[in-house]
Amino acid sequence: MAERFFLNLKMKRVWQRDYAKQVEEKIDVTAYLVGFYNSDPLNFVLGNLPPAILKRNTAAKKTDGCVRN
Repeated sequence: MAERFFLNLKMKRVWQRDYAKQVEEKIDVTAYLVGFYNSDPLNFVLGNLPPAILKRNTAAKKTDGCVRN
């Protein structure tokens, strides 16, 4: 299973880009994993919403009932 994950990561991201430095590659792969992979999967328990959107909606609901100065 891990081999499949890394193959997909390389095919979708790493092999499609030219990096001048290893640091650029690390930043790009990290941004891919955090920004796309972690926020994209839908979760049935969360109402079929990505975790990032559910978190944003929950935060918005909490601030709606607050008294603002």
